[in-house]
Amino acid sequence: MTRFDWRGGPATLRFESVLDPVELTHEGGDLWSADVELPDRLRITYHFVDADGEEHADPRNPSAAGPNRSLLSTPDLDPQPHWPVAGPDDVVDVPSLRVRWSGALGRKTVRVHQGGEPVVLLLDGDDWMYVHPFAAAFESAVKAGDMPAATLVFLPTPRDRYAEYSTPALWQAIQDELLPLLAENGVTVDPARLVVAGQSLGGLSAFQAALDFPALVSRVACQSGSFWYARDLPDAGISLDGPAGGDIAARLSGLADLSGLRVAFDVGEHEPRMHRHCEAVEQLASAAGASVRVNRSPAGHDRVGWRHALLRDVGWLLSDL
Repeated sequence: MTRFDWRGGPATLRFESVLDPVELTHEGGDLWSADVELPDRLRITYHFVDADGEEHADPRNPSAAGPNRSLLSTPDLDPQPHWPVAGPDDVVDVPSLRVRWSGALGRKTVRVHQGGEPVVLLLDGDDWMYVHPFAAAFESAVKAGDMPAATLVFLPTPRDRYAEYSTPALWQAIQDELLPLLAENGVTVDPARLVVAGQSLGGLSAFQAALDFPALVSRVACQSGSFWYARDLPDAGISLDGPAGGDIAARLSGLADLSGLRVAFDVGEHEPRMHRHCEAVEQLASAAGASVRVNRSPAGHDRVGWRHALLRDVGWLLSDL
């Protein structure tokens, strides 16, 4: 059992995935607590929600993800290398180069961490700047000799992730608008050396871009890709009960050659309903000739698991450049 303590009034303990919410028990005075049985091999994000609906990180846990989330790993797991331990009140450094992008998708601010060629393009970049400081972890890995240097481009998280990540419009705009804009700001992107990384719907988008824009995207890091997506299903295709691999698997079944694609897949051990969808895409991509690497992380649908996979898989995608 793992003990979670909270001081104040009544509160609920909530987890990013895997575990159901737990109402805390009053122990006396201002102390409230819960004993939770965690499964083996689990990294998880959690927080407290007080009676007013305010979200709080665990004040007793030095490892946070932003101001109102905490990170926890079971004792059977080693620490994640290179990721700094940041408390909820710590302010992380963000890349200094800001590129204003106005175009087909509206107005966006793209941040760039400059490190020379090649370029790594990160979807949901706000999370990887402010909540999980990928630039700091990346530079630590570079200094340790575990990663070649690269420039990191952080695309802001869209207001409607579902709308932006389920169609090719994002990648058409990246090709036609963002890449020339980056070049004007001193960041030259060689598509043959470009690495693209995404998680969940972002992972679906990144892999779909490799099919729609193979001259632009040929190196993909995909964590927990939403390969259940099928446009013709009810509720706008949002269902994990449809055909394995959804629309992507259907497209891959008709492709003869993906030999130019290099892709690293990862999905959480603790998100079993995702497995059949991810496995279908992994197997079909490999059968079509893609260079495929597959891993299962000790997490659920949770960035605390994705962040280790992201750093590791970006390193693999850069390793032969």
